[in-house]
Amino acid sequence: MLLKEYRICMPLTVDEYRIGQLYMISKHSHEQSDRGEGVEVVQNEPFEDPHHGNGQFTEKRVYLNSKLPSWARAVVPKIFYVTEKAWNYYPYTITEYTCSFLPKFSIHIETKYEDNKGSNDRIFDNEAKDLEREVCFIDIACDEIPERYYKESEDPKHFKSEKTGRGQLREGWRDSHQPIMCSYKLVTVKFEVWGLQTRVEQFVHKVVRDILLIGHRQAFAWVDEWYDMTMDDVREYEKNMHEQTNIKVCNQHSSTVDDIESHAQTST
Repeated sequence: MLLKEYRICMPLTVDEYRIGQLYMISKHSHEQSDRGEGVEVVQNEPFEDPHHGNGQFTEKRVYLNSKLPSWARAVVPKIFYVTEKAWNYYPYTITEYTCSFLPKFSIHIETKYEDNKGSNDRIFDNEAKDLEREVCFIDIACDEIPERYYKESEDPKHFKSEKTGRGQLREGWRDSHQPIMCSYKLVTVKFEVWGLQTRVEQFVHKVVRDILLIGHRQAFAWVDEWYDMTMDDVREYEKNMHEQTNIKVCNQHSSTVDDIESHAQTST
């Protein structure tokens, strides 16, 4: 088991981020489906928890074969997906990732959001007070992202919002920028297979970090697209994008299944 705490600051308020996060996830998922990746939404509906109250439950299938390293692609099926289950009780969320093909693999993420610059060292005292973990700050402006994902229009050092006037962030921006909020993520990765555990857990944390960095850069860079939205507006946008993305993903993977079956029949 490898546990890390990520802190990602944003030039937003917690209330603004709630809209921006939902918008970014839906748009990003749709864009990824254009490049051979896909996020199929299986379930997305209101959910009530006796402790956390009203929230939203979402189940997705994340197809990511092309994102795996070569040593992993060699041992997984051609059609490979991870199941994501998320319980959103904003400003607290729980997300779990599992894979039926790899029963000893899991990712568990607990997230809390606060209007500060990542300065709350006791935010997870109830969940992991005595657990040793590395704290990793992610800087959306200054941390490098993989070159293949870089877009100047999504670079907070260059982008400036027309609607909010925020942007063109410089080194040290977290010390003085207002407004500012932080997404605190407690991420546990488990892959309990002798000989591969350390390698896989470290690789997964690298992927998680890259995804968090890219996604939060996009949420800010797209702020002028979502800033005037209400919660009802973004839920409607989310619904429409899920429908469009599901069509892409299902067609994509149906074609793959047909190709495999056709090839098998031909070989026979």
